[in-house]
Amino acid sequence: MESVTGTSANGRPADVEIKPLRTVFMGTPDFAAEILRLLLEFQGAEVTAVYTQPDRPCGRGRQCKPSPVKAVALEHGLDVYQPLNFKDQADIDALAALKPDVLVVAAYGLILPQAVLDIPVLHPLNVHASLLPRYRGAAPIQRAIEAGDVVTGISIMKMEAGLDTGPVMVQRALRIGHNDHAGTIHDELAKLGGICIREALARLQTGGYTFNAQDDSIATYAKKLEKSEGEIDWNRPAQDIHNQIRAMYPWPGASFDWENGEGKVIRLGVAPGEVSGESAPKVAPGTVLGEMDGKLAITTADAIYLTPEVKPQGKKAMDATAFACGYMKACK
Repeated sequence: MESVTGTSANGRPADVEIKPLRTVFMGTPDFAAEILRLLLEFQGAEVTAVYTQPDRPCGRGRQCKPSPVKAVALEHGLDVYQPLNFKDQADIDALAALKPDVLVVAAYGLILPQAVLDIPVLHPLNVHASLLPRYRGAAPIQRAIEAGDVVTGISIMKMEAGLDTGPVMVQRALRIGHNDHAGTIHDELAKLGGICIREALARLQTGGYTFNAQDDSIATYAKKLEKSEGEIDWNRPAQDIHNQIRAMYPWPGASFDWENGEGKVIRLGVAPGEVSGESAPKVAPGTVLGEMDGKLAITTADAIYLTPEVKPQGKKAMDATAFACGYMKACK
């Protein structure tokens, strides 16, 4: 607990003791787990309970596995709640009984009804992985990369009934490098999200905060990823293909059917690489030329794409040399 002097932006008197905010955290995947870890290190929040999706069967044995958020919560001895949804009044009552000052939501995976959003004394806050109002929805990281954007970021918004439409309190930008992919940006945004939610809660503590309404006229939507979106069409420009492969990595992955010299079709997953400065030779797009500069060269509509690694279906990933030697009989 700490003391502050002076008068806050909301007129709070001087010498008021600032208590940690009673916080209920809601999230499920790795992105949310990293934010929870950073939140637990923040003295301005007292995380009293964690909500996450029910354990799901996974793997060949179909055994139930706890979510990454649940794993972090159990490590810290926190109470964990896993309602299927909030259609049962008993689940809403259980949350209300926790008397949270604030709800912090990050990739929870459930649409929260208004009855839940009305529970916190202060606000329900969402950590969203885009610069709202751009990329509202389920896949903001991937859609930004797919579009070739060079910047993304984190928005801390007040939740309301609409999908990611609430007013924003905190926003911080993050550069997308030319060779960044969804995996690297995911990890950086998770850390940035933890920093931003701590900043938002600190503002709530002192009363020195405002919410800024989103401009709906410039909003865009980031629809959920489908596995079929990983299909590579080599007839497209190389830069567009590069953006697609980066956006789909590591899930669902980008791939195509390659026919070897013996007429056998092999499904190849393609790792993010780079666009060569050389023009494409006069061969059909999608032709695997072999190893070039330590990478596997594949033709596109306008250039050569160089990938450091491919993964034949059902096999382990292989670098360019191993693939050229084993599948193209072109050992150096």
